[in-house]
Amino acid sequence: MGLKIKRGDTVMVIAGNDKGKIGKVLAVYPKEMRVLVEGVNVRKRHVRPSPRYPQGGIISKEMPIHISNVMLLDSNGRPTRIGIRRVERNGKIVRIRIAKTTGEEIP
Repeated sequence: MGLKIKRGDTVMVIAGNDKGKIGKVLAVYPKEMRVLVEGVNVRKRHVRPSPRYPQGGIISKEMPIHISNVMLLDSNGRPTRIGIRRVERNGKIVRIRIAKTTGEEIP
């Protein structure tokens, strides 16, 4: 089964050093069950000079965190669990994500 959090979602960190921070999901790694969140779990990395980093030096970089440590935010900006509902659209049955707190569809 796929993950319920997708790239572009706004999430809140609910556990760990960055608890309470809010950010946008930049990438999802389903095999590792991890997500990359903007501004969360920032670490320092020493890099050699390369075409991407001509100067080299120490850079700050976001690192992935486990998907269980984040919760999606609903339309009111509160963390919510995610449910799946099957609805018919254009003659096809599709799965949509819904917020458990409000019951609204998550785009």
